[in-house]
Amino acid sequence: MYPTLSDFLNDVFGISLPLPIQSFGFFLAIAFLFAAIIVSYELKRKEKQGIIAPLNKIKTIGKPISIIKLALTALIAFSISYKLVEAVLNYPIFIENPAHFILSTKGNLIGAIIISIIVVFIRYIIINNKKLKEPIILNYQVHPYEHTVNIILIGALTGIIGSKLFHNLEHIAELFNNPIEALISFNGLNFYGGLILATIAIIIYSKINKIPVPVMADVVAPAIILAYGIGRIGCQFAGDGDWGIENLASKPEWLNIMPDWLWSYNYPHNILNQGIHIDGCTGKHCFVLATPVFPTPIYETIICFFIFLFLWLIRKKINTNGVLFGLFLILGGTERFFIEKIRINIHYYFFNLYLSQAEIISVLLIITGFILIWKLKRQKK
Repeated sequence: MYPTLSDFLNDVFGISLPLPIQSFGFFLAIAFLFAAIIVSYELKRKEKQGIIAPLNKIKTIGKPISIIKLALTALIAFSISYKLVEAVLNYPIFIENPAHFILSTKGNLIGAIIISIIVVFIRYIIINNKKLKEPIILNYQVHPYEHTVNIILIGALTGIIGSKLFHNLEHIAELFNNPIEALISFNGLNFYGGLILATIAIIIYSKINKIPVPVMADVVAPAIILAYGIGRIGCQFAGDGDWGIENLASKPEWLNIMPDWLWSYNYPHNILNQGIHIDGCTGKHCFVLATPVFPTPIYETIICFFIFLFLWLIRKKINTNGVLFGLFLILGGTERFFIEKIRINIHYYFFNLYLSQAEIISVLLIITGFILIWKLKRQKK
């Protein structure tokens, strides 16, 4: 396993380069990048089809910069430079645990003040040079694809918050034992928690910007499942605990063409330091699981890529807005429901059945998907 990008570079290429980048965070960034590409492409395509239209807005140019904007600029510059300067000056401490460093009170006050003053002065000069004697009011259009960055940022922020919220609700003991670690760690992200909160946020954003919610749902559906699959690669790389139950069974003959780790894996050097210590290993991550388990993250990656490919190929053949999202709910829910059968999770007694939180939500999503498709088809008829 490679908990950090530096571990990967050192093991594969022999490059010793200390970087403050965790493997999961790296793949999470890649996931958001691909999601942005897909969302932008689909918004452009739907605008060309006339399904969605640009939004007319008004802006005023040539106004002098306000004190409030200068104050906001100073606040943002101070917040970033306070941590950035300290990270540069104390890089070894920063890379030791970036998440703890960022959320701690450590920072460089003098450097932040100096940089803030410089940034505010530069912005004042730039805006002042564009000032007109008589400000001009302009009408302009915002094309749907221009919302891509906002959509991804809103989805990412609310998704991470929702993921941590649902995970901590499911693991209350961990939250009380070590609240700081539970809240700031990239480990323990609940996908469904992120999906639910991000969906609500994007629906609100869509309504504000006059984009029909069913259309937006179809746009983000392939992006979500692809991003989820890429994110699971990060889970596999880091060994963050999203693995399956113990698997001591012999590998089936039909899997002989595949590597052994695809059937059963013990996650050496996992980021959680779970298992037994590896003889002769020194450093932060020197543990390996005592018993091999199902590498469920990679299973989910493979399945999600196929779901993405299916949704991508049929999206142009569906002429009812919202149906593609309904299919995403059904397929995504089904994938997660069955993968839970071989994953380690907390189970609850629910309607005479022992189900995990993810299984319960999966069933609800599948039902929602079928109801959504039926309702949309009925409305169209």
